Amino acid sequence: MSSLRIGVHPVLEALRTRQPLTHILVLKGISGPRLQEVIDLCREQAIPVRFEPREVLDRVAGSSAHQGVVALGAAHRHAALEDLAARAQLLVVLDGVEDPHNLGAIVRTAHAAGAAGVVIPERRAVGLTETVAKAAAGALEHLPVARVANISQALEMLKSRGFWIYGLDERGDQDYDRVEYNVPTVLVLGGEGKGIHQLVRRHCDVLVRIPLAGRISSLNVSVAAGIVLFEWKRRSAPRHVERLP
Repeated sequence: MSSLRIGVHPVLEALRTRQPLTHILVLKGISGPRLQEVIDLCREQAIPVRFEPREVLDRVAGSSAHQGVVALGAAHRHAALEDLAARAQLLVVLDGVEDPHNLGAIVRTAHAAGAAGVVIPERRAVGLTETVAKAAAGALEHLPVARVANISQALEMLKSRGFWIYGLDERGDQDYDRVEYNVPTVLVLGGEGKGIHQLVRRHCDVLVRIPLAGRISSLNVSVAAGIVLFEWKRRSAPRHVERLP
């Protein structure tokens, strides 16, 4: 279950220390400088704020002593990227997936395909909410998820550890089922409707595409993830290639 921060001070402390929060509930009609600080910090960190009537906050907090502010934390703790990189043959990096059902489905598929972890950004992306946990159908108990401040910097760190970066992009110049995947592998997937951001694309070693027969230019990101991940798994033991410094 997700954790709660109840009251102005606990919520502000969680925001100032950048604790993983999914969203914040604020009592309708309330105002004040400390409340404005809460809202400003949420805006800076891309954390959704919902203005709700008192009965909603009372029910979520389990009490009326919430000072008009309740923050909901992530359903699961995040892993450290350095820990994942130390033992991974395959990592999945998500560049701005915002739909919790998509994130949950990708986590489930990544675990089934043999990935060692999933990496998500702190901003402009869904966190590990209860909806994500349900969509993952238990996979979050087995597959660690790291949350990073900057995807491009995370990719460069992984490159320095010997990882090869493959970005899935409809404009890629190689088909996903023809490219040779060097190990350790990072598969980068973009967000719904936006794809991989241009800056992140520049950090990829190879851009791969899924050829489509219909008139639709792209697939749902969780479906696309499943196709490419299980192609990687099908090859079972891809050749390990050392990255030159």
